[in-house]
Amino acid sequence: MATDLLARVALALLVEPGSRALWAAVSADGAPATLDRLLGGDVAEPSLRATVLARLAAGDPRRQAEVAVRKTERMGARIIVPGDEEWPAGVAALETLDLDVGGRINQDTRPPLCLWVRGERPVGPAFQRSVAVVGARAATSYGVHVTSEISYGLAEREWTVVSGGAYGIDAAAHRAALAAGGVTVAVLACGVDRPYPSGNAALFEQIAEQGLLISEWPPGADPLRHRFLIRNRVIAAATRGTVVVEAAARSGAAQTMGRVLALNRVAMVVPGPVTSAMSVGCHEILRGDPQARLVTGIAHVLDEVGRVGEYLADPARGPERPWDNLDEDSALVLEAMPAQRAITPDEVAARAGLPVRTVLRRLALLETAGLIVRRDGGLALAPRKARR
Repeated sequence: MATDLLARVALALLVEPGSRALWAAVSADGAPATLDRLLGGDVAEPSLRATVLARLAAGDPRRQAEVAVRKTERMGARIIVPGDEEWPAGVAALETLDLDVGGRINQDTRPPLCLWVRGERPVGPAFQRSVAVVGARAATSYGVHVTSEISYGLAEREWTVVSGGAYGIDAAAHRAALAAGGVTVAVLACGVDRPYPSGNAALFEQIAEQGLLISEWPPGADPLRHRFLIRNRVIAAATRGTVVVEAAARSGAAQTMGRVLALNRVAMVVPGPVTSAMSVGCHEILRGDPQARLVTGIAHVLDEVGRVGEYLADPARGPERPWDNLDEDSALVLEAMPAQRAITPDEVAARAGLPVRTVLRRLALLETAGLIVRRDGGLALAPRKARR
């Protein structure tokens, strides 16, 4: 077994991912040397030293790492590390991510030391054209509908759909991408062998066959609450942009968007009914940060994440009517026509305030367009059905 890989796995067993102090030590001295120092008690940072001492009670991390590697191989998964050809390039942005928010999880936002992967696809290429679609577990039918439309459209256009594997919006995003025959990636907060939530077990198997399951934690790792918040930085960094479909006032999806904005990734938010508690977080993001972009469907999302000119969304507009493109004089003539009776050109001219010659020319054009008809010795509006 490669010394660097084993050392990184051992460090992942000793310290939760994202540790600023651990990442700095590995970057400076390498994983094997850092592991030797930690096991020898040469740890300057107090919280890191306390964590290592607590975890050492579970046994020799080198031996545990060997067991974890063998277990990974037996289950048909793999471990990748920085420098591997398939390592996702986007997570390097976490090297300089600094959040102006208190708390260890908000400070320990450094890149992963290694990643566990289930699925045959190479990780890096899967993330090159990827968009995260995340949101509330307690999703509404509105949220599931919008998520499915966006995720299906992304997958159909060969964009990878990334989410967290949870109930609600996450599951809807994964399922829509699979239904489109596209690639989807679930970034987990537990081991890649742990179907959590268990109700999504069949979905995870489909994802492993058609896309990828990824985690910073070894097989068997429990889905502890804080790990979901740690995991979110990887979703934010590895993708081109993130769409939040529904989010409560304080939610993991809203926390993810904070990282997306700090990383200068494309931050997209779907608005919801102002009466819905599941859209409060979305609206607060839109109100609070001018970088967040309001999107209402796949056309808006593609316009935000695509290359300049790659996707051009037409502005929203109602159905086109025959009189929409009339010139100003023709529109005045049409407006001068009474709703229920026929009138003469002279009457039209008087009502429209235009010369009779101009009115005659415009009446001829309007008759050709089917907007007016000759009736009762004069001119009248065409029946409504004929004008549509």
